[in-house]
Amino acid sequence: MPSSNFSLKVILVGTSIPGNVGAICRTMLNYGFDELAFVTPQCDIYSEDARNRAKHAQRVLDQARVFSSFREAVSDCTLVFGTSGKREVGEKTSKRHFLYPWEFEKRISSYDGRIALVFGEEGKGLSTEDLLKCDDLITLPTWEGYPIANLSHAVNALLYELQRGRVHSNVGMDPGLPEIVPMERSISPELRQILNKSIEEFGEALPGLDERGESFSSVLKRSIHRSQPTEDEATRLIGGFVDATTALQKVNHDENWLKKRRRRVTD
Repeated sequence: MPSSNFSLKVILVGTSIPGNVGAICRTMLNYGFDELAFVTPQCDIYSEDARNRAKHAQRVLDQARVFSSFREAVSDCTLVFGTSGKREVGEKTSKRHFLYPWEFEKRISSYDGRIALVFGEEGKGLSTEDLLKCDDLITLPTWEGYPIANLSHAVNALLYELQRGRVHSNVGMDPGLPEIVPMERSISPELRQILNKSIEEFGEALPGLDERGESFSSVLKRSIHRSQPTEDEATRLIGGFVDATTALQKVNHDENWLKKRRRRVTD
């Protein structure tokens, strides 16, 4: 599992749809979180529907705890964040001052403590009484004409933002965050020169006037560099251009295919 300065407990208050329970278990494990708690659930959280939706994240459900009150559920947490799509509009906001998800991520990224992230019942959300028990509030940047998101979608959006922050900070340095997708899409100056040279040599080997090869090389270099290839991608392109140039030189009876190539085609 990915590591964080903080520990996170996702709390669902009064949830009433088993399918959402399973979907939330799945999204939690997708983003590397596994502590789930319920406050007075209004459905069978262990139902077949919930387990089917959880897929391979059923362990999140199996180890989840059920509490009889909001206060009991957050009693071991040092910061409590509530969520709501019901927002006060205008300058006067007496009860509902909200953070956006990216502000929430920045607020807690270096926090060394235990955080509760609390969601209310489908169709109702957290009550005003429960919101007042929270230390801070979060809302999604939904359109004001239809601001209430599905519960599992809301959980997904916030956990995605937290995992996004962890990836940006710790990818490749945390055993739980291997660098599967390269974060740095750039190549060294030396590799750039080799790539450009391989493209130019390929253009020179094309049949026709010199201007054709020069124009082709120029367009191809701009197109490739615009895509910002990784070091591995650039290296593979170089190998392909070398082989293609060698083949063209042989077909054109250019002696360079024997004298100056790093690779040679075989008969």
